[in-house]
Amino acid sequence: MASSLAAQLAQVAANSKSSLNVKAQKAAHSKSLIWEPRVAASQSYQTLYTTCHQGFEELCQLDSRFAHFQATIFGEDSQTQDRNQLSPAENQELDKQIDAFLRLAGARLRLMPAIKAIEWLIRRFRIHEENTSALIKTFLPFHSIPAFATLLSILPAKIPAEFRFLDPYVRSQTSPPRSVLVHQAVHHPELVTLYSEYTLESCRMQFQHPALISFWAGLLTEAVSGILDRSRSGRVAVQKDNDQALLHRLGPIFAEALVMKKVPALQIASYMALAVFVAKGNLEDVAVTAFMEQTVLGWTNATVRPALVSLVIMAQHRSAKQMSSKVTKALLKISDIGPLLVEIGQERRVDKLANGLCLALVERFTKKCDSRGLPTIMAILESRILKDKQIAVIFKSLLLTALKLDDGNDKDGALRRELGSALIALSQTTGESGEVIQSVIRDVDFDIEELEMKLDLSFRSRHIPEVADAEATKEEAPQETVHERIDRSFKEIESSKSALSPCLLPQKKEIFEEFSHLFFSIVAEQAKHPSWLEKMDEQAKLRRRTALSDCTYCSFFTRIWCGPYPAMARAAALDMVKTRLQDDTETKPDMQALIPYCVAALGDPSKRVRQAAAGLMTALAHTYSSLSSDSSIWGDGELYGKGSKFVALSSEMAAKMLHLQILPSLEECVLDPGHIFAIISTSMETGKYHKRPDPAIEKKDHMSQAMRLALMGFFAVHAVSTPILLVKDRLLRALNETRGVSGTSRTKVLLPALQWWAELGQEEAQTLCAKEQLDQATIDSRFVDILVPNEVDGLEFVFNFLKNPDNRERDGLVQALLARIRKIWPALKDDVKFMVAEQLLEISQENTDENADNFVPGEAADLLRSVPLTTDILSSFLDSIKTGTKMITEPPPNKRRRRSSAENNRSLSTRASSEISLALRRVTFVLQLVENSDPVNHPELLDGLFTALSELQHFRTVVGSELGYLQNLILRSLLAMMPTYKADKNLKISTSGGYGDLLVNCIQKSSSPVVQNAALLLIASFATTAPNLVLHSVMPIFTFMGTSVLRQSDDYSAHVVAQTIKEVVPPLIDSLRHGKKSPVAGAAEILVSFTTAYEHIPSHRREDLFYALVETLGASEFLYALVSMLVDRYGPSDALLQFVTSLLNRFPIEVQMETLVKHWDLIADLFRPKPDISFALLGVSEDGEKDVEQIALRQLSAFPTFLSSKKLRSEISKLVDQDDMEASEVRTLYSALLENVLLLADQVKGNKALHPRCGATLANLLNLLSIGEFIKSVENLLDRPNMGLRQKVLRALEVRVDKESNTDVSSRTVLLAFLPQLTAAIRESTDIRYKHTAVTCVDKIAEKYGKKDIEAVVAAASTIAGEHCLGQDDKRLRVMALLCLTSLVDVLQDAIVPVLPLAVPQAVQYMSDSLQGEEPDEDLHSACYGFISSLAEHLPYMLSNHIGRILEISNASAEAELSDEANAGRVSCLEFLAKRLEAKEVFTSFDKNWDSAVSAGFKVSCDMVPLPLSSKTNSSPFLQAMTEYLNILGKALDKHSKANIAKSAATLTSIITKGLDLRRQKQAQTQVQDGRSTEEEESSITAVEANLNEKALKMIYKLNDASFRPIFIQIVEWTTSGLPKSDKTGRALRQYSVYGFLHTFFANLKSIVTNYSTYIVDDAVKTLQTSAPGGKHPEQRRLWARVLATLKQSFEHDQDDFWQAPSHFGAVAPVLMEQFLHAPNIDVEADLIPAVVELAERVASPAAQKELNTALLQHLKSEQRAVRLAAVKCEQQLMDRLGEEWLTMLTEMLPRISELQEDDDEEVERETHKWIVKIEAVLGEPLDAMLQ
Repeated sequence: MASSLAAQLAQVAANSKSSLNVKAQKAAHSKSLIWEPRVAASQSYQTLYTTCHQGFEELCQLDSRFAHFQATIFGEDSQTQDRNQLSPAENQELDKQIDAFLRLAGARLRLMPAIKAIEWLIRRFRIHEENTSALIKTFLPFHSIPAFATLLSILPAKIPAEFRFLDPYVRSQTSPPRSVLVHQAVHHPELVTLYSEYTLESCRMQFQHPALISFWAGLLTEAVSGILDRSRSGRVAVQKDNDQALLHRLGPIFAEALVMKKVPALQIASYMALAVFVAKGNLEDVAVTAFMEQTVLGWTNATVRPALVSLVIMAQHRSAKQMSSKVTKALLKISDIGPLLVEIGQERRVDKLANGLCLALVERFTKKCDSRGLPTIMAILESRILKDKQIAVIFKSLLLTALKLDDGNDKDGALRRELGSALIALSQTTGESGEVIQSVIRDVDFDIEELEMKLDLSFRSRHIPEVADAEATKEEAPQETVHERIDRSFKEIESSKSALSPCLLPQKKEIFEEFSHLFFSIVAEQAKHPSWLEKMDEQAKLRRRTALSDCTYCSFFTRIWCGPYPAMARAAALDMVKTRLQDDTETKPDMQALIPYCVAALGDPSKRVRQAAAGLMTALAHTYSSLSSDSSIWGDGELYGKGSKFVALSSEMAAKMLHLQILPSLEECVLDPGHIFAIISTSMETGKYHKRPDPAIEKKDHMSQAMRLALMGFFAVHAVSTPILLVKDRLLRALNETRGVSGTSRTKVLLPALQWWAELGQEEAQTLCAKEQLDQATIDSRFVDILVPNEVDGLEFVFNFLKNPDNRERDGLVQALLARIRKIWPALKDDVKFMVAEQLLEISQENTDENADNFVPGEAADLLRSVPLTTDILSSFLDSIKTGTKMITEPPPNKRRRRSSAENNRSLSTRASSEISLALRRVTFVLQLVENSDPVNHPELLDGLFTALSELQHFRTVVGSELGYLQNLILRSLLAMMPTYKADKNLKISTSGGYGDLLVNCIQKSSSPVVQNAALLLIASFATTAPNLVLHSVMPIFTFMGTSVLRQSDDYSAHVVAQTIKEVVPPLIDSLRHGKKSPVAGAAEILVSFTTAYEHIPSHRREDLFYALVETLGASEFLYALVSMLVDRYGPSDALLQFVTSLLNRFPIEVQMETLVKHWDLIADLFRPKPDISFALLGVSEDGEKDVEQIALRQLSAFPTFLSSKKLRSEISKLVDQDDMEASEVRTLYSALLENVLLLADQVKGNKALHPRCGATLANLLNLLSIGEFIKSVENLLDRPNMGLRQKVLRALEVRVDKESNTDVSSRTVLLAFLPQLTAAIRESTDIRYKHTAVTCVDKIAEKYGKKDIEAVVAAASTIAGEHCLGQDDKRLRVMALLCLTSLVDVLQDAIVPVLPLAVPQAVQYMSDSLQGEEPDEDLHSACYGFISSLAEHLPYMLSNHIGRILEISNASAEAELSDEANAGRVSCLEFLAKRLEAKEVFTSFDKNWDSAVSAGFKVSCDMVPLPLSSKTNSSPFLQAMTEYLNILGKALDKHSKANIAKSAATLTSIITKGLDLRRQKQAQTQVQDGRSTEEEESSITAVEANLNEKALKMIYKLNDASFRPIFIQIVEWTTSGLPKSDKTGRALRQYSVYGFLHTFFANLKSIVTNYSTYIVDDAVKTLQTSAPGGKHPEQRRLWARVLATLKQSFEHDQDDFWQAPSHFGAVAPVLMEQFLHAPNIDVEADLIPAVVELAERVASPAAQKELNTALLQHLKSEQRAVRLAAVKCEQQLMDRLGEEWLTMLTEMLPRISELQEDDDEEVERETHKWIVKIEAVLGEPLDAMLQ
């Protein structure tokens, strides 16, 4: 029960959200987004609320929707609200509030107020634990910001399962990369569903934000793509299931997202994801269509374009069929859907969507009589977004639809008319689309114009008024046939009382519509009923018979062929007139009035019409062959109404025009509709005939000027008079190509046409254009093209028209007129331009406040801005603004005296609001015009602009504003003029205008940086152009610059300052040069201004600014002054020094060196009795000595940095290499600077602060030049008596050599050439320090370049090895000489041999001497070993005679307590000797040196510090020399070959035997000395023997059996030879060492050397038999144990039955068994028993094993307890090792076991019992029965 209760309590505690654990509560309270846990844990809820509520209040200010939460989660009560005390319903409501707040705050998570507000929810309501999912989803779009990582750090250990993938990042507290989120979404699509639902819910609540939608869109898109890629399958069924599963998952998401019209960003995001889904998913057409329909259902004006792109992509992935009705309806609602699709088609393929839409629209023609899609189809077909096949199919569909249309589906005929017009327009399309359409027409053999005729006729039949009374015919008439309808039409016309108009002007109650409809009907049926046309032609009302005297007949057909009627009808009308002219045989009048209309017909777009017009033109021309001289002009006074006369051509002119100009080019006119206009314009322009005339008729080949003028007048009068707008348009097209004839411009003759068109109202013009189906914009342009340049009448009419407010509704015409003025502007004369500009200015300044729709002023202003204005125009404009501002700023004259200034201002304020506004507008516009007019070309405007600037100074007091923009406009314009004044000296600037003061006033009174900068630039320009204007204002300008513009950080301000300096300073310096004061001292004030402003100047501008200043002042004269003043003011800080160095580097090297020389002179001037220039620049006075040192310290501290510039070194090295005048100048400056530095250094050598600075300067100066140039200077300095200076020079040379490159040929040549001078210095100098430095230089030079000049280096080596260097007593010099010789050995190698006989003995002697005395000289010692090492590496044969001595010294060195570094050098040297010398020499030397090593190793005291050596054995303090000796021996054994080792086998054997005899020898020495052997000595000897055995093995490995066996025998025999028999201890000690070697030998070589046991069997048996391990001699006990251990190793590795042989077994086994008798005196378990067990295991013979067992059984009977116990333990181990094999002798053992069970000794009984247990374990049954 207790257990169950405990489990329940544990479960309750685990699920509990509250804890009584105070520590846990504190830890939970420390979770914070803002504060560290330590700080957060100490905060109270009151403190938190105060801080976090501030963030909430700031959120409320940003978005009022947050205020709702003030009453709930952010109220005062929330401080005491505890979730644990709330009910479930209350907690649920709290969760809703928190979720809503988080969604709303998500948009501002990058702002601290939002973080603060969420911090309150985390700390008070623990939303990171209770609302974890909502919190993560809120922050997830910002997963890359630091706040997200902080959020992860406070999440609970167990987060919601859907976000479990964030666990690694929760643990590491790092932000997850986007790829992790995408990977999770791809592999776990439920994340997509979850976050999509979160996003959609936020959008439903209108809490969405761009970051959320962007994140969701990216995640969804990438997830969809990844899921589709991941679900790819080769099996169709599986792939289809995968796609369907994803469709079911994503379908609802897209369905809702696509229709969220209030969230357009979400819609666009879903378009992107949907496009990817459809493009990559293999969806069926049904699904794609559903998505498309859902897309169009939800789109809005804001999303229509991206939705269209999405539709395009989806359509490309469905089959090519027409769009659904829903999609089609939605697309039709979009204005200009056709052009929009074409535009999208420029970026991507839209053919399937466009094709499907067109097919659907075509179907709507017949089914729903909807023609709204016709413009869309035309736009699509005319573009190239469809494939050729698609265009062909759609056009064929249109044709079929046109044939299907009838009265049943097109009752009013409008659809057929529109479709016919569309088909005609499409048939006339050019380009690739047009070619496809033409091919379709040819393939189907279709007459488009015939179709147009039928469709147009059908349409017109429904608009002809009925003759019968509408009330009398209420019943619907039966269906008529075509024949009946035409007959009825004839009867109705004949019975009609109305007639046709006798002219081109329409008449009231005329029957033109009835006649034209009848004509169209007859033309349409002409092929079937040709007689109908004749019947109509004979109609009395048509007046065919009087056609040549009456205008009714021809005007009727003219109105048809010039009207918006079908092409067949137009062509038929032309044919009717042509037939009438050809058929009539009576005398014909002059029909020239038809020529303009024939010309218009020749410009018809229809080729059929043009062909008919060509026929009429031919017939018309033929009429002139029969004209009499008194023939009347047809139509004169009638064609345009009664009494309307027109200017006619003479018949001769008309005939020439037709026969010589038009008829020869009729074929071209038929082919090209624009050719006729070119003919007409060419005829008027040049008059050249197109056909050479018959000389009898016309002698000239061109028309006369009078004829051309008459021709222009003829066409002009018809263009003016004709009521047909189409004819006007086409005639103007031809006339507008001609400027004029014989001084008569086209504007004079055509201006009435323009006036007529301009007088029409907007609605009237639109109606007229619509009636004739013309584009109004084109017609506007055609009429305004009548205007020609410089025709004043036309321009006056234009401006009268523009100024008339009633004409403003004609916006298209207004724009066309202004565009025409813009076009003809370049051709206008200056006086005309002036007039036009004045008019445009007045129009542009009209007050638009009263009429907001008045666009004309703006258009006029744009025109003025776009055309180039002359100087006179601009000057006039400036005068106009001066007058305007003066009128505003001055009160009325009659009241001026009676009012005070304040009263005047009040009166101005009351009346000036509108006037000031207009005046400001005018001033601004004029100044903008001046600036835009390239003022550099109008320098004459300077006075006017300054006058305007002066006026602005008064005007701004009235306005109450600085008018900075206007001032800047003027200043910029003035600036632009300055180059002209500089270039043209004839242009003068008036000095009496006070322009300089005006500019200074602008600078000082304006707060605008733009105005200030412009004024400064202008002053800078004046400084060079007219310096007298500004020089008196220079200082105020620079003072102002120091407090304002110098501190600006923008690039333009930097440019202003640079220009001001560049232009103002030179004339100022020139004026100073003419004065008595030094220019540098005079410019000190300017320099002070700039140095004072240095720290305020933006860092990125400083260098350029000061460079410009110095460059302008003169770098060679002023740079040092600026540098010294900067250092004096700001001290030698790193930043300043870096700046000055960078500034210096920008100048040539000569300037830099000169600056440094002058700067040093300035420093030296500080220490003169009467300072000169330093007084002006650094402020030093005669009584200011206390400041001199501080000032000098600052300057001297900075100077070395200037000399250490890398660029300075680089440039100076490049220059001096040239060896020209410039290089000579630099050398001179260098010498002067060097001399001055030396002098000042000597002068201040007593000053501890200044002298080191001089030394640093000197060092940097010496390093400045290249090595060659430096040595040239050094050669002179080395001749000076000052030894210290010479030593410094050589030290500098040493440093320089280190820095030089090995590959630098010039440096190598110079330095090697300098070696003799150095060696001479070594020989001749008596100064040890100087010699030391010289040797160092030789060492550096030889190390780098020695191999390039062996002879020079050998000579230097001889000197160094001689008495002048190495032979000197100075230890430092000896060390340096040895180090140098070491380097020379590396460099010279064999070439140094002549020097070695002198150097090597000396080095060996120094090596020995260095160990003498109380303290060893480690430096000399190491140097000697370094030299010997180098020789051993390169010339080992030179050390053959010295190797013994070296080894002897090395032994002493090993025990001399030297440093690790010295010891390492010695070991390295010995290793080189061991490896490089011949094997024989090495091993012989080692053999001879054995005693020395032993004596050195054992002569030291126990308190010595051991030398750390790399040995496998543990060396003791006593045997450092021995250990090192053996290690080096090992290195030699490793290095030399097997053959060399074999040759030296005897020597090596000698070394080994000496080592094996070491124990005996040391024991003998101990007995002689004090008779005691210490444990330390014993351990040392053991370590040496172990090391020796290791080296012996190395030798053995390199010998074969034949070589080593004799050595082995020799060692074994040596063991017992050479010692007296009485020396048993010595024999035992030697045997102990030898058996130690044998133990190592058998243990390492194992079975390979088992047969070597033959040579030790006898000795081992004898030793075991004669030794007394239980005696008082410990060496006997150790020897006994080691022999057994050696035998055990041999037994263990016997694989060839060596010990099974009776001779070997029989010799060893009995002796081994006898050793159990020593058990009472010695422990045999450790050594004897393992040997017996190994022997028993290796002898597989049962007899041998039985012999061993028998012996053991005998020992079990022994009276001695220890013997029995040892035998029992041996039996136990034998049982463990041999098992069943040993149990074969169980029967023999049982009696003894039984006896032992009752043994008197308890331990024997206990061990016997263990033995029994082991037997039973092997046997598998108890022994009790057997024992009984």
